[in-house]
Amino acid sequence: MNRMAKNIIMGSLVSAGSAALATAMYKKRKKNNFSVYPDTDMRDSIKIDVQESVNADIDDAEKGLTKLDSAYRSEWQANGFPQTHAEMERLEAESRQEL
Repeated sequence: MNRMAKNIIMGSLVSAGSAALATAMYKKRKKNNFSVYPDTDMRDSIKIDVQESVNADIDDAEKGLTKLDSAYRSEWQANGFPQTHAEMERLEAESRQEL
């Protein structure tokens, strides 16, 4: 066999092998396909930042807040953050007196 025939045979084998590998990978990827729920984080939603708070009818402090603002407010209350500027100033004044 001459050198040119060997190169053609080797090239054909490499091409056939890579095609077989690509086909196997495609089938494997298609086989492992599973469904994923879309991102449900409300902080990424513009719609939540526009809709009125659910508790606006019940709680006077919630009037005028959006659903996102209401969620932040609930988080702040749970963690003990001050709700108003007056509370913040009072806490700052107390911390200065302690020093």
